[in-house]
Amino acid sequence: MSDQESVTELTTENAPVKARGLEGVIALESELSSIDGDEGTLIYRGYDIHDLADHATFEEVVYLLRHGDLPTQDELDEFSAHLRSERALPAPILTLLRDTPEEAHPMAVLRTAVSALALYDEEADTMETAANHRKADRILAQIPTIIAAFDRLRKGKDPVDPLDHGSMAHNFLYMLNGEAPGEAAEETFDVCLVLHADHGLNASTFTGRVIGSTLADMYSAIPGSIGALKGPLHGGANQEVMRMLLDIDEKGADPAQYIRDRLAADERVMGFGHRVYNTMDPRADILRTMVKELSEEAGDMKWYEYTMQIHETMEAETGIAPNVDFFSGPTYYQLGLDPDLFTTIFALSRTAGWTAHLLEQWADNRLIRPRAQYVGAHDRTVVPIEER
Repeated sequence: MSDQESVTELTTENAPVKARGLEGVIALESELSSIDGDEGTLIYRGYDIHDLADHATFEEVVYLLRHGDLPTQDELDEFSAHLRSERALPAPILTLLRDTPEEAHPMAVLRTAVSALALYDEEADTMETAANHRKADRILAQIPTIIAAFDRLRKGKDPVDPLDHGSMAHNFLYMLNGEAPGEAAEETFDVCLVLHADHGLNASTFTGRVIGSTLADMYSAIPGSIGALKGPLHGGANQEVMRMLLDIDEKGADPAQYIRDRLAADERVMGFGHRVYNTMDPRADILRTMVKELSEEAGDMKWYEYTMQIHETMEAETGIAPNVDFFSGPTYYQLGLDPDLFTTIFALSRTAGWTAHLLEQWADNRLIRPRAQYVGAHDRTVVPIEER
């Protein structure tokens, strides 16, 4: 199709069709995930997110996204073994993390470290499908090690070497805390990873596919996705939610009145509303239960009570439902994660989707190149500099 034919398809009665933020625009086809904003459903490859959260591990979901079907036991064993074999970081990456300022933003550190991994991967610029699958495994396996190592180093602790056994959820919590997690913590974290693995053509996924469409390598595309996820309107919202909850707790404020005051001051309440969902985000529904269960296990219900009071107030005052960020914040916090690590966990999980989208993009690639409608000045002429 020529550029002129493309332009014709995007016009109505010879007038260009504009969509602010590309809202409602279908940019490409994908078999990976589907969202029904009116019904409040999310599916991966035909499986409802509730079904996957209840019955599949994160490794199974990664395999599903990459290959189209859930694995057999033998396929899962082989895939999981390969992921475990790729967990260790090249020594220069650990040196980079040691030399990183401790006050650096964890997402900036992750973005930089993933990009630097390309320097130590002989297949970095190889675009064969098998090589791209191997690189996807390496990046997914090494991101937890990067996050955990940096967090320990900035706290004056030595990094913990990754295990050669156990799930990704188990290994990450082990490397982060220096001790094996309890069964409940591992299961909860595994479900969190499942919930964030993919979510349609969101900003970070689209960013990665745009970069990938140029035939740039995976180590160029994934840091681009991480950069997009860093923004507070995308992945950074759950961190802001937890800061709000901590502020309420420190001030001893009434959560309902706190929210009413913010609304009256026309301040944004993070964790509510979604560009796609017109009802409650199905992932938020699952995480709400987790916040309650973790609170009950800890014998302290305040985080659950705060979130429910805020939820009820927002529903009464605005009619806006919570999204996944609202309940993921207190879930991660109760698992012992610092708020500024929350978005890196989002990235850890979403790497499953990002890499699957890149593989899908490259299977039938076309350079993604939309047009902008020029609305600037016309018919200007250059005035000699001495006359300006």
